Amino acid sequence: MIWETVRLALLSIRRNALRSVLTLLGIVIGVAAVIAMITIGSGTTEKVKADISKLGSNLLVVRAGGAPQPGGPRIQAKELRAREVQALVDGIPEARAIAAASQKQVRIVSGTDSLSVLVTGSDPGYFIARDWGVALGREFTDQEVRGNANVCLVGETVRSQFFGAGDPLGLAVRVGRMSCTIIGILESKGFSGFGQDQDATVLMPLTTFQRRIAGNRDVDTIYISGTDGTPMAEMQEKVEDILRETRRITADKDDDFSVRDMTQIAETMASATTVMTGMLGALAGVSLLVGGIGIMNIMLVSVTERTREIGIRLAIGAQERDILVQFMVEATVLSLIGGLIGIALGMSLAGLASATMSIPFAPSLPVIALAVGFSGAIGMVFGFFPALRAARLDPIDALRHE
Repeated sequence: MIWETVRLALLSIRRNALRSVLTLLGIVIGVAAVIAMITIGSGTTEKVKADISKLGSNLLVVRAGGAPQPGGPRIQAKELRAREVQALVDGIPEARAIAAASQKQVRIVSGTDSLSVLVTGSDPGYFIARDWGVALGREFTDQEVRGNANVCLVGETVRSQFFGAGDPLGLAVRVGRMSCTIIGILESKGFSGFGQDQDATVLMPLTTFQRRIAGNRDVDTIYISGTDGTPMAEMQEKVEDILRETRRITADKDDDFSVRDMTQIAETMASATTVMTGMLGALAGVSLLVGGIGIMNIMLVSVTERTREIGIRLAIGAQERDILVQFMVEATVLSLIGGLIGIALGMSLAGLASATMSIPFAPSLPVIALAVGFSGAIGMVFGFFPALRAARLDPIDALRHE
């Protein structure tokens, strides 16, 4: 019975093909917009999480200067020094790694080529804290840090610029005014979420950087990495207590440093993109309601056009529920066809956006299933009134209709 009703619905849709296509457009556009927006939003969220994770997992980042007050400037303070780093090492033995680092944009030269890169000075703990491995060669050692060794590791962009696909180990480049021997190639991290090439970098011992590049003993950043399962909130409180004591900050004064939990930042940014995705999806969903109104309109027209047909069916024994089911199935089938076309179009648009914007293609099966179910529900809801009107026609009046 139901399959025969579906067949009749498909025949009716095909009989008025152009009108059916125009009616479908509202559903197609609505479903496509919802699928595309949610898929693109999910991909953006994944990219944000991936970009943050490139900075290191379970990571606290300490910098000098307090957080800005509402309506006021950032609190200025003296730079971090080795004594703060040592106090953290002594006070947080459970940390996976604690690394001091300083950075500066410097032009490096090899032969006749030159390139402006971010030069970082740090210690061996940096590789652990930042989850940054070595693709070729080796890391520098604690002995090389203590001895101010003129050694460095370069990123993939630097390698490609100066040496192509060749092996640069043992060769020297000029970093600022000093000559530095390459001992390793860092693993590629690509571009950050802010468009910065993270592979355009040079990494060297902190003492060498301070003496030959920066000209001071300041520390820009301290990276503190916790093990898996470490309660980072508790570790952050411990870090703040140690720094306040080391920097002699009294109870009545604000911190002159900042401690940021990268896990919280990742969660906050991911939550923000999720909210934006939901808002865009809801906005796109409005067109589904417009499509539903279009289906109601066309079904009312169909009832008027087929009044005589309905009268004949009622006269030869059809029940009201049979007429009701017939028109509701027709509206639902029409809406489902639009939903399926919309899903295909939405996935295509999301795939194109993912390739263009360099974000992950992250389709959601629950969302796709929800779109199919919602498009079917739109057809049932908006098709009910026209179907009810058809079912309640008086057979005699319907047979008289011209």
